[in-house]
Amino acid sequence: MNKILDGLRVIEGAAFVAAPLCGMTLGQMGADVIRFDPIEGGLDARRWPVTRDGKSLYWAGLNKGKRSIAVNTRSPEGQELITALITAPGEGSGIFLTNFPTSGWLGYETLRQRRADLIMMNVTGNPDGSTAVDYTLNCAVGFPFITGPGHGSQPVNPVNHVLPAWDAITGVSAAMGIVAAERHRRITGQGQYIRLPLADIAFAMVGHLGYIAEVQVNGEDRQSTGNYLYGAYGRDFETRDGRIVYTVAITQRQWRALGEAMGLVDKLAMIEALLDVDLSREGDRFKAREAISAVLAPWFRERTLEEIQKTFEGTAVCWGPYQTFRQMVEEDPRCSAHNPMFSTLEQPGIGSYLVPGSPFQFSGEERLSPRRAPALGEHTDEVLSEILHLSDGQIGKLRDKQVIAGPIELSEGGRR
Repeated sequence: MNKILDGLRVIEGAAFVAAPLCGMTLGQMGADVIRFDPIEGGLDARRWPVTRDGKSLYWAGLNKGKRSIAVNTRSPEGQELITALITAPGEGSGIFLTNFPTSGWLGYETLRQRRADLIMMNVTGNPDGSTAVDYTLNCAVGFPFITGPGHGSQPVNPVNHVLPAWDAITGVSAAMGIVAAERHRRITGQGQYIRLPLADIAFAMVGHLGYIAEVQVNGEDRQSTGNYLYGAYGRDFETRDGRIVYTVAITQRQWRALGEAMGLVDKLAMIEALLDVDLSREGDRFKAREAISAVLAPWFRERTLEEIQKTFEGTAVCWGPYQTFRQMVEEDPRCSAHNPMFSTLEQPGIGSYLVPGSPFQFSGEERLSPRRAPALGEHTDEVLSEILHLSDGQIGKLRDKQVIAGPIELSEGGRR
């Protein structure tokens, strides 16, 4: 299962998060993902975060396990090379992943003239084809107005979250779309053009979570409640040693375990009579959130993080500490070599650090170790020889004409 996509070849021309994440996800399950970029480097080649020497950690993170070719895509010869790779014969080939504009030589109708059963995944911004990115979409779907301090019904400045959630969901959805299209092709022999707008993913998820229905059925617009968990109980608390933890009680089991572990069952029960609520119901716990927090807060303030961890260990209490990225890396065993998803890899030009592989755990199989990201154009000669059967002489001529290049070491300041 870990290499179930072995034999699948995906040609990727992409930037930003969603499409490269799609390619990496397929590659982590065995697909041969070949990414093409301009010789000078594409949009992601120098994207932050970068090392002190200007090497892009972003590039290294989203291109793990892929092969890389560097091609002058402005030249007719370079365009022909990419076209030939996309439409190369073979049962598992003929798959193109992109979020570039699909017109002219990269248009679906143009490419399928060379291979009728072509599968093409086109990640776009808006359904009408106009540009959108995660951050312009997130501001459109309401979440910034319910993020940040609680404000009741008063106007509030929106607070953006920094996780590109729609990119992440779109990337994994795009991988699912390619797998589905490839299965369809095996059954019917037919290719497929798949258009996946980032905006459709965002608005669909808002609908899945009930936010659209809340407006149309209840006539209500969700308000920010700060760090409280909407519809159940969850809140942040400060500890005696200055750390912050979050505790959640969604299920009845979690609620009961929280009161028992903290020794506050009787005090919490008094809230029911005072406020006429039933705290076995998650909705009532949300209604009584301020009173519950008033009972819980002193308990947390009197204890250190270590003492809280020992108290909750082995119970059904659902909780966790707030962590900076540094604290996560240095303190959390889930983000360490103790987690078999991670391996310590040497990334040329960058150094040695923890790298995640696939999060899937298939029964009876060990996880596949992650593979490092390529240098720009590292596999140019290899790919052209292996797939297009070009000779050394032909490849040499293309290099001399600066149609192809690689490997290329890039930094924030330019090419070196």
